[in-house]
Amino acid sequence: MPSARAGAVEESRVHRNNAASRRAVLATTLSLVFVPVAPALAEGAATDLDNVVVTATRTAQTQDQALAAVSVIEREEIERLQPASLPDLLRGRAGISLANNGGPGKSTSLFLRGTESDHVLVLVDGVKIGSATSGGAALQDIPVEQIERIEIVRGPFSSLYGSEAIGGVVEVFTRRPQGPFEPNARIAAGSDDTWRVAAGVGGRSAGALAGGRGGWYALQAAHESTAGIDAYRGTRNADPDRDGYRNSSLTAQGGYRFDERWDGDLRVFQAEGENEYDGGPASESEFTERVVGARLRYAPGARATFTLSAGTSADLSENYFDGVFNSRFDTRRELGGVQADLGLGTGLLTLGFDWQRDEVESSEAYARDRRINRGLFGQWQQDFGAQSLQASVRRDDDGQFGGETTGSVLWGWDFARALRLTASYGTGFKAPTFNELYYPGYGNPDLGPETSRSVELGLRGEPAWGQWSLNAFQTRIDDMIAYDADLGQFGGPNNIDRARIRGLEAVVDTLVAGWDLRGSATWLDPENDAGSAGKVLPRRARQSARIDLDRRFGAFSGGASLTAAGERYDNLANTRRMGGYGLFDLRLGYALAEAWDLRLSVENVFDKSYETAMFYNQPGRSWLLSLRWHPAR
Repeated sequence: MPSARAGAVEESRVHRNNAASRRAVLATTLSLVFVPVAPALAEGAATDLDNVVVTATRTAQTQDQALAAVSVIEREEIERLQPASLPDLLRGRAGISLANNGGPGKSTSLFLRGTESDHVLVLVDGVKIGSATSGGAALQDIPVEQIERIEIVRGPFSSLYGSEAIGGVVEVFTRRPQGPFEPNARIAAGSDDTWRVAAGVGGRSAGALAGGRGGWYALQAAHESTAGIDAYRGTRNADPDRDGYRNSSLTAQGGYRFDERWDGDLRVFQAEGENEYDGGPASESEFTERVVGARLRYAPGARATFTLSAGTSADLSENYFDGVFNSRFDTRRELGGVQADLGLGTGLLTLGFDWQRDEVESSEAYARDRRINRGLFGQWQQDFGAQSLQASVRRDDDGQFGGETTGSVLWGWDFARALRLTASYGTGFKAPTFNELYYPGYGNPDLGPETSRSVELGLRGEPAWGQWSLNAFQTRIDDMIAYDADLGQFGGPNNIDRARIRGLEAVVDTLVAGWDLRGSATWLDPENDAGSAGKVLPRRARQSARIDLDRRFGAFSGGASLTAAGERYDNLANTRRMGGYGLFDLRLGYALAEAWDLRLSVENVFDKSYETAMFYNQPGRSWLLSLRWHPAR
C-alpha cells in the first residue's frame, strides 16, 4: 500500500527462531507474575500514586482514580532509562508491540492491544498528530529530550476522541518547568557516529508558583545525528551501506494566569531532518513534523470550567531516489474545540464539540484532497461510595463517509482496602485514510469506517509495597480495510476483514531490597477472523514483557532492562515467521557534582540479531555516553 512517508516497501522471508529468545520471554514473564505475591521483599512504595492524568477522561484526575488501564512515564524515568528514542522508551510496555523498518529514525509502527497501527490515537500536548494519507504518527521523529511525560491509555476511547482510538490513546507532553528558573543541557556521543546535543530553559513567576496571577515559559532545543546501520537486507532497491538519520527539534511554549478565572497557554513543537533508507521507491527523505496548540480556560467558579482550544499539526515529506526528486506528501490538520466541565451534585458532566479539517498537498493527484469532521460528545463521572462510574457517548459527522456513534461505560468497585475491580464496555471506529480512499489507481472512495466492540475486566492493588494490576480484554473489529484482489482492474482496499483480539496484561511497580522494579507482561491472541480465519494478525508478538531494575549507590547509579518478545508473523497467511528475541540493556551513572552527572548506556548487550519487520535489520550492541547539566528544581 502506498505510504505518505515514502518508507521502504516491506518484504519478507522466514527468519529462524531460537530457544534462547523463548527462554527470555518465559523468564521475564514468570519473574513479573510472581513479584506481586512477595510483598515481604519490598521496603516501601516505589512510586507516587497521586500523579494527575488527563487523557483517560479529558479532565484532571489522579492516576489511582482512573477507571481505564493507564500507564504514565515521567521525566524522571526517562532520565533514568536513557532510551535512544521514543520507540525504545515504549518497547515492551503493557499492550505495546512495535515494528521498526531498520533502526534509528526509521518508520516505526505501534500496535496497542493487538489492534492495527492506525488504530492508536497519538496526541502531542492535546493536539492530534499523524499523516492523513498513510494514517500513522511518526513517533520516531519526537526526540526524548523534548518529552516531559507520556500517558498511555489502553482500550477504546472513540467516545471521547473520535476516529482512531480503537486500541487506545498515547499522549506526549513536552517539557515544562516546575520552578522559578530551570535550565538544562546535555551532550552525548555514541556508537555508529551518534551525536546528540540539547539545551533548554524554563521558569514560572512567583505568582504562578503560588497558584495566582503570573506566567510561565519553556524553550527546549535538540539535535541528533547518526550514521545508522544498514537498514535493509532484501533485494529490492538494496544498497549495502549505512542509512543515516538527522533530526533538529525545537519546543517553545508559555502560559499566563490572568486572574482566578482566566488562564491560557500556547505551545509550538517542530522537528525536521533527513532520513536515509533502502528497499522502497525512495532512498532519502526530508521531513518536518509541526504541532501548534493554544488553549483558553474560563472558570467562573469551583463547579464549572469552560475551555476553548485550537491547534494545527503538519506531516511534511519530500522524497528522493539517489538525489533525484521522487514524491512529495504534505498533510495538514486544523483542529478546534470547546469543552464544558460542570459539577452537578457529586458528579461531573463534560460536554464538548470538536472540529477537524484534514488537507493533502502531494505530487500525486488525489481525487479529493480535504475533508471535515465534526464531533459532539458528553461524559458523566460519578462516585457512589465505594463504586465509580464513567459513561460517555459521541457522534461524529465526517464529510466523506457520514456519521458514526460510539459510546463507553467504565465501572469500578473498591471492594477491599487497596483493591479495585474494574469492568468496561466500549465501541470505537477508524476513518479510512486518504491513501485508502483516493490514492491514484489504488484508492476506493466507497470505503466505510472500521468499527470495534471491546470488553475488559481488571483488578488492581495499591498495597504499601507498591502497585500492581491485571487486565483481561477482548476486542472485535468489523469492516477492517484489507486488500481486495477482486476490486477494480488491479485490486484495492475494501471493508472485507474482521479480527478478534483477546489479551491479558500484568503490571507491577515496587521496591525490592532497595531496587526500584517496574515490570509489565502481555499475552495476546490477535486472530484474523475473516479471509485468513484462525491466523495471527501480522507483526504482533503473542507474548511480550519488560523489566526495569534500578538503584542508587551514593554518587553512583546503575540499572538494567530486559525486554522479551515471542515470535510473530510478517503476513496475514502466517507463512513468513520472525523469531522471538530477548534484549538486555545496561546503564551506569555518576554524579560529578550537584548539577552534573555522567551516564553510560549500553543497549543489546549480548548483540542479539533480530527483526520486527522482515528484511529490516535492527541495531546490534550500541553505546551512548552523555554529560548532563541539570540544576536541582
